[in-house]
Amino acid sequence: MSENKKKEAAVVGKWDLSAGDEGFDAEKAKKRDKIKHIVKNVFVYVFLTACAVLSFLPFYWMLMSSVKTEMEFRESVPTFFPHTFQWKNYWMIFHQVLPGSGTNASFAQILINTIVVGLLSTFLGLVVIVITAYALARMDFKGKNLLFAIMLATMMIPGELFTVSNYITVAKAHMNNSYTVLILPFLVSVYYIYLLRNNFMQIPNSLYQAAKVDGLSDLGYLLKVMVPLTAPTLISITLLKFIGTWNSYIWPRLVNTQPWQMITNWVTGGFVDRVQPTSPWGDNWSIYNNYYGASMPLDTLKMAAVCMVSLPLLILFIFCRKYIMRGVSKSGTKG
Repeated sequence: MSENKKKEAAVVGKWDLSAGDEGFDAEKAKKRDKIKHIVKNVFVYVFLTACAVLSFLPFYWMLMSSVKTEMEFRESVPTFFPHTFQWKNYWMIFHQVLPGSGTNASFAQILINTIVVGLLSTFLGLVVIVITAYALARMDFKGKNLLFAIMLATMMIPGELFTVSNYITVAKAHMNNSYTVLILPFLVSVYYIYLLRNNFMQIPNSLYQAAKVDGLSDLGYLLKVMVPLTAPTLISITLLKFIGTWNSYIWPRLVNTQPWQMITNWVTGGFVDRVQPTSPWGDNWSIYNNYYGASMPLDTLKMAAVCMVSLPLLILFIFCRKYIMRGVSKSGTKG
C-alpha cells in the first residue's frame, strides 16, 4: 500500500493501524490510557479525601469536646470519642455570667446583641452599598470618577489605622455602650461597592432607556431591574457582610463594656468554674464545685459555645455557597 493511500485510509477510518507496518496496537494503547485515567482519578480523590479529613478534624474535635466532661477533657491521653456524653453543657452556657462584670452579662444577652447588630448592620449596610453602587454606575454627576478613585485608594490603607481615629470620634460623640457604635462606623464598605458597581455596569444601558420611556423612575429601575439581575452578587455581599459582623472582635471590645459586647468577646473571657449568681438549680452553685479552682476555665463549655456560634455561619455557607461563588466570579467577568 502506497504512502498516500495509507494516509487516505487513516483519515476515513478504514486503515487498521493494529495491522500496519509500524506494529501499533490501538487496543493496548486504549487500555493503557484507561488505566492512566483510573490511576489519576484515584490519586486525585484520595488526595482530596485526605485534605477533607484534615480540614474536618478540628471541627470534629470541637464537637466531641463540647459533650465531654471536664475531667475527661483534661486527661493526659486525649480521647477522640467521649466516654460519657454530657449534653447539659449546651444548657449550662446560657446561665453563665462573665466573671467580674458586676452585671447580667450572660451568654444569652451577648448572643442577642450579636444577632441584633448582625441583622441591622447587614440590612442598613446593604442599602448604602446598593444606592452608592447605582450612583457610581449609572448616574452622571461632576467628580464621579474622582470620588470613585478616592474610594478605591482607601482600600490600600489597613483598617487598623482607622481604629484610633474612629474611637476618638465615637468617644467624643458619647456613643459608647450602644448598638449604634457597633453599626454606624461600618455601614460603608468600599470593596462591596466596587463589586456591585462592576455588576451594575454590565447591565445594558438599553434597559435603562427603555425603562425611562415607560416612565419608570431611577428608584423603580433600581429595584425592579438592576437588583433582580444582580441577585447572586447581592446575596454573596449579604452573607459575607453578616459573617464579618458576626465574627467582629476588636472593635466591640474596644468601644463597649461587657454587657454590650459581641459573642466573640464573651467566649474568650467567660466559662470559669465559680459560683454563679443565677442558675436553673438555684443560687450559689458551681458546675464542678470549684474542683479546678475559682478562676480555671471550663474548656468543654467554651467548645459548646463555639459550636453554637459557628452553627449559623456553617448553615449559611452550606446552603448559600453557590451564590457566594457565583456572585464573586460574575463580578470579574465583562459582558
